Amino acid sequence: MVNTPGVPALYEATVRHVRAEPVRHAFAHRTYYWLVDLDDLPRPPWPLRLLAGFRAADHGGGDAASLRADLDAYLAGHGVDLAGGRVLMLSHARVLGHVFNPLTVYWCHDRGGDLVRVVAEVHNTHGGRHRYLLDVDGRGRAEADKEFYVSPFNRVEGRYRLSLPLPGDRVALTVALHRRGRPPFVASVRGAHRPATPAALLRMALRHPLAPLVGALSIRRQGIGLYLRGLPVHPPRAHDRKRRERTDAPR
Repeated sequence: MVNTPGVPALYEATVRHVRAEPVRHAFAHRTYYWLVDLDDLPRPPWPLRLLAGFRAADHGGGDAASLRADLDAYLAGHGVDLAGGRVLMLSHARVLGHVFNPLTVYWCHDRGGDLVRVVAEVHNTHGGRHRYLLDVDGRGRAEADKEFYVSPFNRVEGRYRLSLPLPGDRVALTVALHRRGRPPFVASVRGAHRPATPAALLRMALRHPLAPLVGALSIRRQGIGLYLRGLPVHPPRAHDRKRRERTDAPR
């Protein structure tokens, strides 16, 4: 049985992107994440709810009645039944109407509390979404072929090596894209636990205002810089242009 942390929880974190080829480039920004139970989502007092919105439309297929229903449907499509077991999700919340989650992670437990699967949900800046169903080892590590268009500077090829241990006092996630035995791109999240009190939420929102929007703008700004440096652009293929990818069936 996996020892799960108390939720809801906040994590003040640094997100870092490192590109090793064909040009060396790195950037980082500060932000904060929520760790929540899909069956018991936070409801801060008004008006702090404007800083912590969790909508089914912002994740997965986007058309389910709830986040839990959406994830259960996705898992069922892959032959996984949690039998009501707990699901913890690490993501940004909707802040003043804005939300962008490059990576959302779901830790899926069975009724006995054992970790059964981890789901990594990736969003790109074009509105596309894709989920990876992962069978992790005891340290939260897994591998998966890249199947989704994320960046115009990376083809849809290669293999991800992911380290996604369940957060506790700290969060430490790493996603490394490997090609021909080398990692041309690595993204990481490192941060510390903060109590999810109204006061702590207000501090996070003041320290990192409009964090999801700032994160999206940072990615776009860095992309413009890479383009101006002459990094080759790989346009999306026809099926990469879909605004929203269905995630409730095996693929």
